[in-house]
Amino acid sequence: MIVPDAVRRRPDHLVDGVEEWTLDTDDPDVRGVSVLLPQRGWPWMVTVAAAEFVRSEPLESQLRQRIHAALTAVDGVTQVDEEDREVWAVEGKPDGEALVHAVAAVLDELTPAIRAHVTDS
Repeated sequence: MIVPDAVRRRPDHLVDGVEEWTLDTDDPDVRGVSVLLPQRGWPWMVTVAAAEFVRSEPLESQLRQRIHAALTAVDGVTQVDEEDREVWAVEGKPDGEALVHAVAAVLDELTPAIRAHVTDS
């Protein structure tokens, strides 16, 4: 049975930080997103599972550029930096749920290409 994706806030007692949001999906390697605010005053950490696996052009550049643009467009975001292959640091005071939705929209557009890449890897 296919379960529709859902954005959920993790219960506070399960979070290693202040707040965490996730995209619950049945395709986590392709569509997995989590957003963590580790401490107040620190940047949000946005983790995108597919970014770990996508390493061929032009898909890698498209994915990274679109994620950066989507995160930058979220209300309250003042700066976005790529911290690691699959992690972006987001400064400002954005809503965690909005960050997940922004990245999920990018992944929705690129899912067929990402899935083909992940399946071939």
